[in-house]
Amino acid sequence: MIWLWLSAAFMATTALVHGALGEKRLIQPLLALNQGIMAVDLARKVFRFAWHAMSVLMLVSAASVIWPGTPRNLILLIGAAWTAVGLADGFYTRGRHIGWPILTASGVFAILGAAA
Repeated sequence: MIWLWLSAAFMATTALVHGALGEKRLIQPLLALNQGIMAVDLARKVFRFAWHAMSVLMLVSAASVIWPGTPRNLILLIGAAWTAVGLADGFYTRGRHIGWPILTASGVFAILGAAA
């Protein structure tokens, strides 16, 4: 059970950092450019919305792995998805994106918790 709580804690922390730092370090600077696709009002709104929607979905994942009665196979699926995304991120960015180890660990912890 501790693995599931660790997974949820890592997922929730990732969501909060993703939302806050992403807004400050990525979204605001991109929107400040106000050129190219970022000059289109709908694109600006969708970009910000999608970024923060991802953070919400991370929180839903966190809740799902610790929710009483969540099917083991669903926890395994969530864990596998987080692990795959983390490893793909690490590979794609050649380890330069700070999030890949935490994404991967969130998934591995969920898998360990489901397997226990």
